[in-house]
Amino acid sequence: MPFSSLKGEKAFQRLRGGRTGRGKYLVLRWLPLRPTAINPVRVGIVVSSKVSKKATVRNKIRRRLREILRRMHLPPSEMVIWVQPEAVEASYWDLLRDLGHALKKSGLVQ
Repeated sequence: MPFSSLKGEKAFQRLRGGRTGRGKYLVLRWLPLRPTAINPVRVGIVVSSKVSKKATVRNKIRRRLREILRRMHLPPSEMVIWVQPEAVEASYWDLLRDLGHALKKSGLVQ
């Protein structure tokens, strides 16, 4: 499913009041969007330099999460995902499992 990037400080601030889900490798917050939105899923992925000093490692994690989200069928929503330092050692499958767990805990998916 196509999704767009969440950009701008106001968008991230708005999600502070959203529902939260936590996993071993990431934390996510989300808010529902109207079904009539052009891009039904808007995602912001935050991988800080505390996770890794190397940009290549941070980008690899970001690319993996984007691919996982692209393959999921999510309801119309805005979400932000904060990656934890433990994600550096995680494989694609670990991130997939952890994101699914966090989405279920937050109530976005069943």
